[in-house]
Amino acid sequence: MTQQPARICILGGGFGGLYTALRLSELPWERSERPEIVLVDRDDRFLFTPLLYELLTGELQTWEIAPPFQEILANTGVRFCQGVVAGIDIEEHLVHLHDGQDFAYDRLVLALGGETSLDMVPGAAEYAFGFRTMADAYRLEERLRILEESEADKIRIAIAGAGYCGVELACKLADRLGDRGRIRLIELSDMILRTSTDFNRDAARKALEDRGVWIDLDTSVESISPTTISLVYKGQVDPIPVDLVLWTVGVGMADAVRSLPVKQNQRGQLTTTPTLQLVDHPDIFALGDLADCHDVTGQAIPATAQSAFQQSDFAAWNIWASLSGRPLLPFRYQQLGEMMTLGTDNATLTGLGIKLDGTPAYILRRLAYLYRMPSLNHQLKVGLNWITQPLVDFLSK
Repeated sequence: MTQQPARICILGGGFGGLYTALRLSELPWERSERPEIVLVDRDDRFLFTPLLYELLTGELQTWEIAPPFQEILANTGVRFCQGVVAGIDIEEHLVHLHDGQDFAYDRLVLALGGETSLDMVPGAAEYAFGFRTMADAYRLEERLRILEESEADKIRIAIAGAGYCGVELACKLADRLGDRGRIRLIELSDMILRTSTDFNRDAARKALEDRGVWIDLDTSVESISPTTISLVYKGQVDPIPVDLVLWTVGVGMADAVRSLPVKQNQRGQLTTTPTLQLVDHPDIFALGDLADCHDVTGQAIPATAQSAFQQSDFAAWNIWASLSGRPLLPFRYQQLGEMMTLGTDNATLTGLGIKLDGTPAYILRRLAYLYRMPSLNHQLKVGLNWITQPLVDFLSK
């Protein structure tokens, strides 16, 4: 009787999930051992999240940063299934989707990412906008369009959180809105970009000041209404009129992840071993935002695209090793630096002994992300467009 091939089920098509699938398809499987690889995601497109901000200013188009999974996975042997995970039965090794489909698995990869926590203050779930997905970007674009077409003299925007996402959003929106924009960045701690380097923090502070962005430090949000955001500073509550609130703080886990009977930390992240396997469940691997991961040196791994990209190589290798009787490798994180966009044609870049800001950093950031695009075909299409678009724009004037 012919033995059925092992099935590897990967939940989530972000940097962690998609790149694990691609690496698995490239590993040297014996013909008789080659597994079935299934990638499940709720959307039909991969989203290159670090470039999502460029949609707001028209610097990039949707097709450049969100290619379809079917296009990326063509000729890889990876099967794509669009669906929403309803639950996971780790005893029966089954994944349940909301549309009724079930997938049995021999190895499971959890890479569903995080979700914006809009339940932290009253009114946030009803009136604040997140910025993590294409749906978020479309919703924000529609709201901005309405505000821009209104007769209001000023467009007042409050952004909760002065981490990477908050700072990048503030700079992009300030460039888009120009003199009409009144942007306020609200941070609970005493500095912006608390986990970043001094160089990046100084460059970001200058970019924000140049754009007239108001920064509220040591300030919390008490509540949000349709037209106001109530801020707390030194015990005093101050309602501020706003047209739009963006929420960038807090990361929640999907219900299917939170309900798993496995070891989790206080934030609901799944605790992993250095080989990226769940504690007491070696057939399940977790990476990206939902994983509470420490590498072989004990270093806590940040929830960034760079981390998920690096984890994907180890996850794929360790799955291959576990199915072929080879030793697994503990994850070792390499801090390659940081890149941030700070408005149109402006960025900052640090790492590997390099410190750059302004246009040179903007160009290098673009090239680095082009190199990280998920397929050679997409790299070529996007790269060609980036080269030719300035000429097309010039000739059309």
